[in-house]
Amino acid sequence: QVQLVESGGGSVQAGGSLRLSCVASTSVFSINAMGWYRQAPGKQRELVARITRDGSTNYADSVKGRFTISRDIARTMYLQMASLKPEDTGVYYCNAVARRLGGISDYNYWGQGTQVTVSS
Repeated sequence: QVQLVESGGGSVQAGGSLRLSCVASTSVFSINAMGWYRQAPGKQRELVARITRDGSTNYADSVKGRFTISRDIARTMYLQMASLKPEDTGVYYCNAVARRLGGISDYNYWGQGTQVTVSS
């Protein structure tokens, strides 16, 4: 199992910044990729940013140039969000793609989510 704990959400005015953190805990899984997804009210969950084990990143077009994803050796992932817009409002979920040591299948794990609210 992989446990993911997010923190850093909150309320901010448009143009402001927030930093989200996600700490991954596991003893028997290797984490291959991590990412942030968000879900706005009435909408489907969408990918915001993703980072692989080797540090490769990809972003949703809507956040390119404003958000930065990173991770450290201690299995903590960050999402630095700048120039926030009201349309960035939603619940942000941490995701990890992990494989049991010695296994061949990848599994998806999710955090509990953290609310981000951007007011105009």
